[in-house]
Amino acid sequence: MKEIIGLLMLLAGAAIGLYVGVWLCFVGGIVDVIEAIRAPELSAMPVAIGVAKVVFSGVAGWLSGICLAIPGIALIKG
Repeated sequence: MKEIIGLLMLLAGAAIGLYVGVWLCFVGGIVDVIEAIRAPELSAMPVAIGVAKVVFSGVAGWLSGICLAIPGIALIKG
């Protein structure tokens, strides 16, 4: 039973990592930059936050995926 829960945690970690890294940070950062540039008054902070989301999307995806993957691996091995 522990192996099944560990496998589910691994799959959930991969899904969450992809969701956070690709959708929230990468695509969301691009959308934020486009919206900030198209705004009537251009401000540097929303553009900078959008660029930072795109730049760090890989790190955010890996960290959020590892939060479930490490306990899943521990359940499978133990």
